[in-house]
Amino acid sequence: MAAATLLLALAVVTLGSGHVEAFDPNPLQDFCVADPTSKVHENGVACKDPAAVVAEDFLFGGLDKPGVTTSKRFGFTANQVQIPGLNTLGESHVHLDVAPGGVFPMHYHPRAAETALVLEGSVYFGFVSSYPDNKLYAKVLRKGDVFAVPQGLVHFLHNNGTAPTTLYASLSSQNPGLVLLGNSLFAGALPDDLVAKTLLTDKHTVETIKANFRRP
Repeated sequence: MAAATLLLALAVVTLGSGHVEAFDPNPLQDFCVADPTSKVHENGVACKDPAAVVAEDFLFGGLDKPGVTTSKRFGFTANQVQIPGLNTLGESHVHLDVAPGGVFPMHYHPRAAETALVLEGSVYFGFVSSYPDNKLYAKVLRKGDVFAVPQGLVHFLHNNGTAPTTLYASLSSQNPGLVLLGNSLFAGALPDDLVAKTLLTDKHTVETIKANFRRP
């Protein structure tokens, strides 16, 4: 009886530990360079033949050159840094360009923490802690500054200066996910009265804001 109880306790602890620590799975080999031509569907991208792997599979150049901002609505552009050699290693990277006055609006990544490095310019960057504190942690970042955002917390950036800003963001998941709060509320199919009650406002206000999100 005692032995059975001990085994049950160990099983519960093992299952609990696995749940708490579960993020991207650990790799089973040195690397698994992504093979975009493979037709195999799996949790990630199929591995390239190790014999065909070259140094360029781990390289991405040009980050020292600023890009252009293509979002007319928010004034920023986010481009994923494509490094095939990072496949299955539980991380991803993004190059961001933000025009003067531009914002990366309030959002969160459900599966990843984030660190952002300012390559050029300055930006107001921060996050808000969870309910009930809802405390703001924010700083004006300048070239060479790094700011960290814990997993799943709402964060934002605003280029409130007069020059373009370029950032490099690293995320702790190959598929971090992205939830834009404004789009979730106003660009989806949520009923107007529900959104109005959630925001302590009226349906007319919600309809007006939704019309803004329908514009290109």
